[in-house]
Amino acid sequence: MSELTYAGKTFVLRVDNGVVFRNTYAADGTTLHYEATEGPTKGSEETVTLHTAEVAPGLFMLGWAETSGMTVTHLMNLNALTVHAFWTYETGDGRVAELHTGTLEPA
Repeated sequence: MSELTYAGKTFVLRVDNGVVFRNTYAADGTTLHYEATEGPTKGSEETVTLHTAEVAPGLFMLGWAETSGMTVTHLMNLNALTVHAFWTYETGDGRVAELHTGTLEPA
């Protein structure tokens, strides 16, 4: 497989539910700092430890757990600049799972 081509880069991720994130990846590809810049979670930010695998050239699976208990998995396609995202979080009615799509724009 090739190098972690997302490492050291920043992308604007626009999710199909209207949330926009600014994702900055560490130079070694092991951490991500995200900031929600639009949508209901605007202003939230965190640096998380990534668990990653390159599944094909330019196609990366990235997963992490947030301090809130939210879990996130991205299938990031750097060839097409798209993301499929799966996340789970706790609500008063139990755990919720959501599947979303999004686009990436180099920042």
